[in-house]
Amino acid sequence: MLLRNLSGDPGVAGRLPGIGLLALVLAVVLFAAALTRPASAFETEAKQVVLVDDLTGTVLLDKNPDAPMFPASMSKLMTLYVVFERLAEGSLSLEDTFRVSEKAWRMGGSKMFVEVNSRVAVGDLLRGVIVQSGNDACIVLAEGLAGSESAFADIMNQRAKAIGLRNSNFVNSTGWPHPEHVTTARDIAILAHQIILNFSQFYPIFAEKNYTFNGIRQGNRNPLLYRYSGADGLKTGHTEASGYGLAASAVRSGRRLILVANGMESVNMRAQETERLLDYGFREFDNYRLFRAGDTVDEVEVWLGDEPNVPLVIQQDVVVTLPRKARSGLTVKVLAPGPVPAPVTQGAEVAKLVVSAPETEAIELPLFAGAEVGRLSGFGRIGAAISYLVWGGGE
Repeated sequence: MLLRNLSGDPGVAGRLPGIGLLALVLAVVLFAAALTRPASAFETEAKQVVLVDDLTGTVLLDKNPDAPMFPASMSKLMTLYVVFERLAEGSLSLEDTFRVSEKAWRMGGSKMFVEVNSRVAVGDLLRGVIVQSGNDACIVLAEGLAGSESAFADIMNQRAKAIGLRNSNFVNSTGWPHPEHVTTARDIAILAHQIILNFSQFYPIFAEKNYTFNGIRQGNRNPLLYRYSGADGLKTGHTEASGYGLAASAVRSGRRLILVANGMESVNMRAQETERLLDYGFREFDNYRLFRAGDTVDEVEVWLGDEPNVPLVIQQDVVVTLPRKARSGLTVKVLAPGPVPAPVTQGAEVAKLVVSAPETEAIELPLFAGAEVGRLSGFGRIGAAISYLVWGGGE
């Protein structure tokens, strides 16, 4: 079995850049490194927390990430996801209008202040939900798309399961308190990632600081938009049962972090804790691109082939998120079962890439043959076998 350490290879070392060389194109296939808990825990007053690197999916910090929680208005992200899907597929447009029912008009809590029996454009309703956190706007959208809020909640749950929200149940479109309206910090983080990834054309609305409708100007409730460099979304939440929460996103040096923090005691604590948590993620961790899709990682000997070696190709980008202090301990190895017997089909899996570093779990990815290698002729195979017996093989 061949075990080759690539960490000292100049060619690979040249592909281990330092800080801030992240691709912003999130539609490519990327490897998510599984990060274990750092040795020095970071304390927070929030009751539920997930802090994740958006590019790799690596969790940088968590606290009760899968504990059921009341999401309050953070659950409006699921309402928005359903609307964004309809807009993206073309069955709904920003210019379409929906009628305001008496139920929507009478809805309490935060409001966009729509007028009963009026018709409001979807584009206005989106800003009413995102910027003004309007419960009335949510109900107008829900009733317009599904006929009733309860029917819309069924759609929310269907779409939630489809995108990987395993522990969420939505009863309404607003996050209005209900004992069965629950989710988790991890699910909200997944939802935020999906919105950013799939609906970039609508995502800039989350960074808008104010919106005026019906003569009433309201500011975005996300405190980070006013005080944290790079913050560009997403949604606050608060009820007596849930405490103060925030699903947040921020980008620095091309690197995006997503944070979900809930169960805080005050508006001030929400603003301060979310700043501290994001600072921790940007300060203590970084991303390192090891290979791009299609790179030749190494080569391996071919037994009785018409070529002596076959290149080993990685078929996906490999980016790992590590504590900065662990970077010096990063190792990259190729694991192959000795010479590969000919013939070798291009694209066949023939080896593995093993990446490890302190405070992380080792990760493995398949390596594929980058070329066809045929078998030697009968006389060639006899000669190669004799040569191997006389001189031995390997390096």
